[in-house]
Amino acid sequence: MTTDTNSPLNILLSRRLDAAQRAEIEALAPRALVRVYPDDKALAADIADADIVGGFVAEQDLEKATRLRWIHSWAAGPNEQLYPALQGSRVLVTCSKGNGAIPLAEHAMMLMLMLNREAMRWMASQRERRWERFTHAELNGLTLGIVGMGHAGVDLACKAKAFHMRVLGTRRSVETAPGFDQVFAREQIHAMLAQSDFVVVTAPLTPESAGMLGEPEFRAMKPSAYYICVSRGGIADDDTLFRALQEGWIAGAGLDAHQQEPLPASSRFWGLPNVIITPHNGATTAATRERAMDIFIRSLGRFVAGEPPLNIVDLRLGY
Repeated sequence: MTTDTNSPLNILLSRRLDAAQRAEIEALAPRALVRVYPDDKALAADIADADIVGGFVAEQDLEKATRLRWIHSWAAGPNEQLYPALQGSRVLVTCSKGNGAIPLAEHAMMLMLMLNREAMRWMASQRERRWERFTHAELNGLTLGIVGMGHAGVDLACKAKAFHMRVLGTRRSVETAPGFDQVFAREQIHAMLAQSDFVVVTAPLTPESAGMLGEPEFRAMKPSAYYICVSRGGIADDDTLFRALQEGWIAGAGLDAHQQEPLPASSRFWGLPNVIITPHNGATTAATRERAMDIFIRSLGRFVAGEPPLNIVDLRLGY
């Protein structure tokens, strides 16, 4: 794939820029032509002109993008972008990994607190204007097991330590990280699950992690433990997770990420009394969007200088 080095750099973005962000881009790439679109579908109409895209390029549009050198995903996990045609191309793919770590960790803590304190009972009482006090639990002294020790996992570990929790983690290597008391290799995950009062998934969905939590894993958890997913659905097998919740293998779940999204009205999970469902909304904050744009702008500066951008995605591993 070649690009005319004498022509301006065409940058197509499916996310708005404020004046300060546009000024930063112009300072880093003064010869660039920057076009902003309301969404990825509108951007696709001009894909043939693009050298750089901030957004999503659909498979059917990739063959038209003969100038394209780099795609930056606004998502932390660019799963939908990793189709075979792109994996076989020479286009560089980067992501916004880390942009949603803070709100995802906050969301996980919220779900942990709600499940731990049976918050849905208070909500039901409020709807019924009923004063009902009860003895609830506390997070102090409990054990949190985190599947995936990336940006969100590390931020969650540090927040959990502030609640006086013991924090365990698992990932591909056993290298430790701030906030973790012990790290388990993937093949040791059952030992971590057996000790955990909460199991929180912050890992990306990859060929390696897809379906990694099945019946043996949920059977390894305590009957009093809770499962929480804030990163990607599909890491837990849905049929097994439903059985675990319905049959009491585990106490309950907080689900922000789902295998099928939007979660259809017909989904069995809506009707489970021990489940809190949120619509993959944990990182939907203005600051998350700002951090994604900041990652792109810093990467653009590196790209123009002939250096590798930040957060290059390994198209084989999927993150």
